[in-house]
Amino acid sequence: MKRMGMIFRAKANKALDRAEDPRETLDYSYQKQLELLQKVRRGVADVATSRKRLELQLNQLQGQSAKLEDQGRKALALGREDLAREALTRRSALQQQVTDLETQHQTLQGEEEKLTLASQRLQAKVDAFRTKKETIKATYTAAQAQTRIGEAFSGISEEMGDVGMAIQRAEDKTAQLQARAGAIDELMASGALDDPSGMAKDDITAELDRLSGGSDVELELQRMKAELAGGSSADQQALESGQNGGAQPARPQDQPRFDKQ
Repeated sequence: MKRMGMIFRAKANKALDRAEDPRETLDYSYQKQLELLQKVRRGVADVATSRKRLELQLNQLQGQSAKLEDQGRKALALGREDLAREALTRRSALQQQVTDLETQHQTLQGEEEKLTLASQRLQAKVDAFRTKKETIKATYTAAQAQTRIGEAFSGISEEMGDVGMAIQRAEDKTAQLQARAGAIDELMASGALDDPSGMAKDDITAELDRLSGGSDVELELQRMKAELAGGSSADQQALESGQNGGAQPARPQDQPRFDKQ
């Protein structure tokens, strides 16, 4: 079971590695950083809102404290010491609340400053990561394109490999057909194979036909020369007898001359 689990994890890791695109991973990481930065900014806004609320409460309590102090003075001026004491007692209670709120206000102000500084630092890191991300993506795209071009030129890419195999198969079939055609021609010329149509000739017959065809051409050429030279009927008969008997005709200068009677 451990071995099967290890094999499964190895296969899954290899499949994920093939499916993973670094550009998509970088974009996803950048998106997560933006979300974190947004949360930090919302935290800063929440702390600032709480601080502002405390400031409003402080202002309100300080106003009530000043009012009670003024009421105590007026009560003493009127000879109502009891009212003055009551006013000062309430003012003292309000003053304690003011002290507590001031302490909370200082704490929130410190937290707000820390969050603001953290937000600024995070913003700088996100900006730097965005620049680096775009640089890495451009470099990866260029390297991928260069690799594909190199594979295409070298013929090791999948598409070019298929094309190369098709060309190789076509060349092999062409060479095989050429070799077969040459072998059949040689066999028919040597007489090892017979032409069932009866149209083919062996090499001896072909050579004789060629020689006789050449002789016929020579005879026809001599006849034309004799006609152009104004040869007699004897020349014509000699040419015809030479054509029938296979002998070469005598040249005009070798024939005997007869004087006209």
